[in-house]
Amino acid sequence: MSDCTTLHRRHFLAASAATLASPTFAATTPQLPSKRPAPAERRFTSPAVERELARVAAQIGDPKLRWMFGNCYPNTLDTTVRMSTVDGRPDAFVITGDIPCLWLRDSSAQVKPYLHLAARAPELRRLFHGLIARQARCILIDPYANAFMEDPTAKSNLEWSTHDETVMKPGVAERKWEVDSLCYPMRLAHGYWQATQDRTPFDATWAEAARASIRTFREQQRKDGNGPYSFRRSAPQPTETLLWGYGNPIRPIGLIASGFRPSDDACLYPFLIPSNLFAVTALRELAVVAAAARGDTALAADATALAAEVEGALRQYGTMRLRNGPEVWAYEVDGYGNAVFMDDANVPSLSGLAYLGCVDPADPLWQRTRDACWSDANPWFFKGTAGEGIGGPHVGAGQIWPMSLIIRALSAGDDATVRACLRTLRDTDGGTGFIHESFDRNDPAKFTRSWFAWANGLFGELIVHLAATRPALLKAPL
Repeated sequence: MSDCTTLHRRHFLAASAATLASPTFAATTPQLPSKRPAPAERRFTSPAVERELARVAAQIGDPKLRWMFGNCYPNTLDTTVRMSTVDGRPDAFVITGDIPCLWLRDSSAQVKPYLHLAARAPELRRLFHGLIARQARCILIDPYANAFMEDPTAKSNLEWSTHDETVMKPGVAERKWEVDSLCYPMRLAHGYWQATQDRTPFDATWAEAARASIRTFREQQRKDGNGPYSFRRSAPQPTETLLWGYGNPIRPIGLIASGFRPSDDACLYPFLIPSNLFAVTALRELAVVAAAARGDTALAADATALAAEVEGALRQYGTMRLRNGPEVWAYEVDGYGNAVFMDDANVPSLSGLAYLGCVDPADPLWQRTRDACWSDANPWFFKGTAGEGIGGPHVGAGQIWPMSLIIRALSAGDDATVRACLRTLRDTDGGTGFIHESFDRNDPAKFTRSWFAWANGLFGELIVHLAATRPALLKAPL
């Protein structure tokens, strides 16, 4: 996930650290008491979410899975939302969990599980208004930044960012350029518009931020040199910095260069294919909102044109052949003919392309790619006594990210795969009732990040999805 970049966050956290004092959730048992904060200590309360939690929990047959859903689904609202007002309008600052900063990616993903409730829930519409507005203001501070401070005039208080060799503006917490950081606010805006048809958040500030995002994507096609962004960090891991400030050389081919992956790890080759595929989809979604919610045909046309250009480059340069012959999507390329195949659990990922709506789940190219990601062809695919799944360089070898299992279940076409993922998720929480960043493939009691709201929310999203699409599977014993 996005925001863990320091050594101390790579250390294993004791399983007991995840517990929070809380009342008992209605669907729990005395042996499995709720881990939610007490009602008076919750950061944001939504009656609509509470009703949805109770409705879905009643459909879950496995007691522990039901308990975990009760802890995880409301976790973003319970613990990470800070509501305020700016110029008399809602403002929502959504922290990532154990770091009190807002990541554009994480905050968008954290609230996604509540989008389907927003049309009939004024409290959620206020939350979405506030977050869409906050993200727009953040992008206008610096479209190259991935994380932001609550106080837009404050300097970063993240110890690992304070000495970075880059342009750190007030309000910026970390300045790792990641293509997906600008895609996720586009996705959130489109999701909110589709759910509500509410034009309120899409004001002039939002449109200005959208134009800044498109301009930044075009700069990072690097047709006229490296562009205005550079970044260097003194760190023992090479994944924390960019070679000479710009990363490895690329040949301009129409793709968008990314300094870092959605894990916040540096790209090997700057053309990160899953993020470019996501950019195509997100730009087209932006065009829908610009045209329908604002009547801004110029903005819509600009987004559509860039999406078409990147899509054409992806068709020409985005695939590769594995050693045994099959054609798959590459993970990263450089435009010179070099490519790397791997996958990282953080989304956008190759295995997450169907979940993101970037490919048809039945597309043979994606299916071959997904199968290769879940095999020894991917150096970050691990098997152990606790389970199997995809990890990434961020926390090192042997660490499986539950996020990869959730995405696999959300994209699966068969019940057996979903059931296997659910069993592993249930049995690798380290006894905490929450979803973590990663767990040791042989010992789930060794895990990273006891408070990771994106993963908790994604698990909740999976369970809600299964209640709607595979209710019999959810009710049956695992």
